[in-house]
This record gives sequence, C-alpha cells and structure tokens, in this order.
Amino acid sequence: MTALAHVDDDKLREACAVFGIWDHAEASRFAYLGLYAQQHRGQESAGMTSTDGKELFTQKGMGLVAQFFDEERLGVLKGRSAIGHVRYSTTGSSLPKNAQPIYFDTHRGPIALAHNGNLVNTTQIQKALSQAGTIFMGSSDTEVVLHLITQSRENDTIAAFIDALNQVKGAYSLILLTPEKIVAVRDPYGFRPLVMGELEGATVFASETTAFDLIGAAFLRELEPGEMVVVGNEGVESLHPFPADEFHHCIFEHVYFARPDSRIFGTIVHKVRRSLGENLAKDTAGEVNADLVIPVPDGGNYIALGFSSVSGIPFEIGLVRNHYVGRTFIEPYQQIRDFGVRVKLNPIKHLIDGKRVALVDDSIVRGTTSGKIVKMLRNAGATEVHYLVGSPPYISPCYYGIDTPMREGLIAANYSVEEICKHIGADSLHYLSLEGLLKAVDPDRDNYCISCFTGHYPVATSRDTDTQLNLWQRRKLNSE
Repeated sequence: MTALAHVDDDKLREACAVFGIWDHAEASRFAYLGLYAQQHRGQESAGMTSTDGKELFTQKGMGLVAQFFDEERLGVLKGRSAIGHVRYSTTGSSLPKNAQPIYFDTHRGPIALAHNGNLVNTTQIQKALSQAGTIFMGSSDTEVVLHLITQSRENDTIAAFIDALNQVKGAYSLILLTPEKIVAVRDPYGFRPLVMGELEGATVFASETTAFDLIGAAFLRELEPGEMVVVGNEGVESLHPFPADEFHHCIFEHVYFARPDSRIFGTIVHKVRRSLGENLAKDTAGEVNADLVIPVPDGGNYIALGFSSVSGIPFEIGLVRNHYVGRTFIEPYQQIRDFGVRVKLNPIKHLIDGKRVALVDDSIVRGTTSGKIVKMLRNAGATEVHYLVGSPPYISPCYYGIDTPMREGLIAANYSVEEICKHIGADSLHYLSLEGLLKAVDPDRDNYCISCFTGHYPVATSRDTDTQLNLWQRRKLNSE
C-alpha cells in the first residue's frame, strides 16, 4: 500500500473543522453529518465527544468520518449534546493520540476540546509546562490549551478557559464541551471561520455553513473575532473577553479551502472564486490565445468559469477527476510513470487533441503535480498549454493553520515566473495579481491575512520553525 498524499502534493491542506450541537435528541448523529459535510477540511482523523449532562463519551480514531464511525460507535455517544472534529495535522504528528476532541478529567469536571487553527507560541508553553511537571499525551497545540485550563487558578471552567486563551497566540476557532455547557470561541484576529446556527431549538456551531445545509439548520451568524458564546440550560450568552484586534481572515479559505457552497467571512465562496477568474482574465487580457479553458478540478472549476466568461474562451471540463480515490491505493507491480496523478485525473482526449489549452488552477505550491498535468495534456494532443493561477505566487509558509512546506519547498519562493513556467513545461504561466485577489474577495475591506503571498506576518511567531519543516519532511517520506 502506498500513501496517496503525493497525488496532491501541490495542494495546501487545512488544519481541520469543528462542529458542535447543544440540546438535541439526535445530537451525535447530527454531529456525524456536520463532520461529513466538512470532510474536505481534514481527512486524517475524525472524532466526537457527547454528554448526557453527567458524563462525557468520546469516540475518535484515524480515517474518514464514514470509515471510522458506525452504529456501534455512534451508540456509545449518548446524550443531547456533542462536539466533533476532523483533522489534518499542522501541529503534532498524524497519530491516534493527536486525534480530537481531546478529553481531560479535571478537578472542575470532565472537559473536551476541538480546535481549528494553529498557535504560534506552543513550543514555549509546552517547555514551561513540562519543566513544571506536566505530562503530555500527544504533541498537538490543542492539548496545550487543555493543560492551561486545568492549571488555571480560576474557580469555574469558563473563567479558566478565558485565562488559558489569554496565554496563547495565533489562530483558533475552538469548541469546548462540559456536561453543563458548550462553549465556542474565535481568536481576536478572526483567522479561521466559525459560524452559529439553530436546528429545531438546538444551538449548532460549525467551521462552515455547508454543515448547516446538510442537517437543515438555519444559519444565524458568524462569531465575531474575539467572541465567546456559552450555551447551557440557562440559554445562550455572548461574551467578549478578548478585545477584537485588527482582523486577519485567512484569504486561502476563499481561494481553496472552503467549499464553494459555504458562506465564509460574510461572503459566498462561489462568487469569490468566479471573481478570481474574472480578474485573472482582466490581468492577462490579450496575453493568452487559447481554444479551450480547462480547470484543474476541483479547486480550479469556478475560477475557470469566471476566466472563460470574461475572456470569451469556451469552457470545457477536460480533466475528469476520480472522486473515489481513498487515502491509500495499491500500485501495479509494473510502475506506471506519473501513476499518482493519473489515478486521480484523466484527460478527455477528443476535447484536447489539436487544441490550445488555457489550464486554470487555484494555486501552485511545489510545482510537481502541475508539471505532470501539463505533460498529461500534451500527451492527450494539446498543441499549447498556458497555465493560469487564480492566486498570486505562494512564497511564504503559513503558521496559522495551513500545512505548508518551508520556503525551501515553495517553488515561487525560489524561482522566477519564467523559471517555474519552464519547470512545469508550460508555454506560458500567469498568476493573478494581489490587487486582483483582494478585489475579488471584497473590494471594500482590507482585513485579510495575505502573509503567504507577501511574507509579512500579522501575528509575530516565536514558533520553532524546524518543527514545521520536520513535519513536512516526515509526511513527504511517508508518501514515497
């Protein structure tokens, strides 16, 4: 068996998604569906914790939601309230002990925590806690928050939670569960999305609104940056214990991570992605002569539609994606060149043969898969391949919840556009301008984190960068 990670090694991966529901007779089943709708945000592990008002019950493990959870495991998750999590590791290895929610028994009672994002001062806090005698079960930054809650001198869990979060820096959208309450909180910068809804009288939370669509919940609003919402038998209470700072929403939620049918940071993702393509066409007006616009599925689909509508070049689905490729596959004994890409994408040759192709993608990270797709189109008969990217060159690693290589692994950080074009074998290469990106997201706002395109970080990181580099290298080795 060979890990499938290298098939998508040109793509960035989100940290995870969270879901929570308070006071519904089918809490665990709706939590299951809420996670299922957000599976695109993390495929390494899945987990849920429920409560019957007295105890917490946890089931979590490696794999996809539908693979891990069955009737037996769902049956363990008793009660009318639950939280859930799907994970792709950015801090901490991809191991069962790092799967979430993470559960602790404390002197204030049992608690469980699910986290989307990434803390930038984890190493320092872990070191201080370890020197004081704290024993860590895993290596995720979520466990750091739980230890800070446990060791807080505040009397109640909510105050201890606030105390803990006052000691951390970085990106977090968190949901905490106790037998008495569910608590959702978003960092003061608003890096990661977190939304609130209502389902038959129950309060629900999720990373994306698409989870609400699946379960039939009504979208109420997005949590404000720095806001904490506490839900219990007494009702719903909104707190603002962390003064909102200058907002820095992750712009890659719109470019790639979120589902196109989700509402992120107040904007429908589908509309943004079409605008990315429209602005890319304006940026490259008169520079691209092609017969067809073909997207790299699925991230390039709506960008390509927008590009086609402005450029006037006909849109075609020329690459068919196999949506049933799992986390692993069995390779043939006779090694097939570029098998990893071919198992997932296949060109429609009669559309491509003899045509000049404008190939539209959302981003280029390392450039390896991009080159293989260009070669695939040429083998299908394309006379020219012009590569168009619906975002600017990705030049800097992210420390706020995206799994990226260090600068050494980012092709745009080390080579010019002309050199990248030659490397991937395209006839031309065009990136969307930063101005075009910002206009597509929201022309009236300047509150997005764009550090991956500029190298300027809104929240200073004191994180040990070797940790991220080593994590990427371990994952790369595991995929080979």
